[in-house]
Amino acid sequence: MFSTLESMGASRVLFLLEPSLGLRAVLAIDDLTLGPGVGGIRTRSYDSVDAAAQDAVRLARAMTVKCALAGLDAGGAKMVVIDHVGLDREKAFRWLGERIQELGGIFRTAGDLGTTANDLRWVAERTEYVHLEDGSLANAVAQGLAACLDAALHSLDRTTPAASVAVQGAGAIGSAVARTLVERGMQVSVADVDAARAQSLAREIDARVVATDEILLLPVDVVAPCAVGGVIDAGVAERLPARAVVGAANNILASPEAARILHRRGVVYVPDTVASAGAVVAGISRTVMGVSDPTSLILRLGDTAAEILAESRATDRVADEVASAKAWARINAARRGS
Repeated sequence: MFSTLESMGASRVLFLLEPSLGLRAVLAIDDLTLGPGVGGIRTRSYDSVDAAAQDAVRLARAMTVKCALAGLDAGGAKMVVIDHVGLDREKAFRWLGERIQELGGIFRTAGDLGTTANDLRWVAERTEYVHLEDGSLANAVAQGLAACLDAALHSLDRTTPAASVAVQGAGAIGSAVARTLVERGMQVSVADVDAARAQSLAREIDARVVATDEILLLPVDVVAPCAVGGVIDAGVAERLPARAVVGAANNILASPEAARILHRRGVVYVPDTVASAGAVVAGISRTVMGVSDPTSLILRLGDTAAEILAESRATDRVADEVASAKAWARINAARRGS
């Protein structure tokens, strides 16, 4: 396990175990140079503890890059809870709240995939370092993603209102994204593993429902993965008909190879470390930085996306590499005290 974590650049990983509650969780704190480690609590089944730890580490690193690119005084972290039938959720999440409180604020959290509003309320009974406003955070993600989508379309010389977008996921974030895009006059298609949820959203916003195995391969301007990560692997990247990928899921690309394929094919990809950053900007700008209205910081994500895409074109480097380099330049400057 240490060798695996070392190869991933992880230095602070906490394994949290309470057998009486069926609880196994992993907290990865990636970097604290710019401020406290921030990231949501993800709850899902994993094949092994190793897989859970690796997921937490990857997600925490993405949060570090996300915070640095967004200009936040924060670093990255992530907690994953291994879901299974024996998990006593109510007591387990209260117990996790106690552990988070013990850390004294170096880890600040909110919701993530698989973690319910009730789960977060139980956490909040035992710690002050959790954000409960799911609706406002989802809307902040949608606002930031829309700004990034504008940047992507501008780089393709497309006018925004005429765009067609395939949104994968109809949960809180996917729904907020779909609503925002429809309000902006875009043609939206949606898909979700919960077919009833997708149908309900589509009726509400007058969108088209598509099967989950078709949504990423629709002939649209933009695909917006807003559910689980790793959905665009090398095979999908080769076949993707869309001209741009701008999503709110974390770690959308399954591998660096997928990023290289999209770049080679001329498919514009806004790194999800920028496109999905609206929630952390809204939360951390208020609670850590004392910003009363984060709107300008959220909209600035579109400018950051435009800068990354322009540099990617000028240097012929994949967008993820450009984004990561920009983020670590800021972090390293802070470490040097410059």
